[in-house]
Amino acid sequence: MKKYEIMYIIRPNLEEQARKDLIASLNEVLTKNGSQEVKVSEWGIKDLAYEIADFTKGYYVVLTVVAPKEAITELDRVMKIREDVIRHIVIARDEA
Repeated sequence: MKKYEIMYIIRPNLEEQARKDLIASLNEVLTKNGSQEVKVSEWGIKDLAYEIADFTKGYYVVLTVVAPKEAITELDRVMKIREDVIRHIVIARDEA
C-alpha cells in the first residue's frame, strides 16, 4: 500500500449537513476498499484561482490516507460521478 494525498473541492452552495454526508460517504469508499489511517483536513471555503462550473469559491477538503491502488481508483471514479465535487486531485506520496 502507498500513502496518498487527495484534495477535492465541493460546491460552496451545498448545505452543511449535505457537505458532511458527502465527506463521510467519500471516506467510506476508501475504508470499504481496505484503506488505513484516513486523516481528514477541512480547509473550508476558499477563493478559486479561476471559475469552475460558474463558481468562484469552493469548499476544500484534504485527505491523507494509506490505501491500495484499487481504493484510489474507486474513489476517483466516484468523485467523477458526483456533481457536488467540482475538482479533485490524487497525489501518491512515498511508501507507507
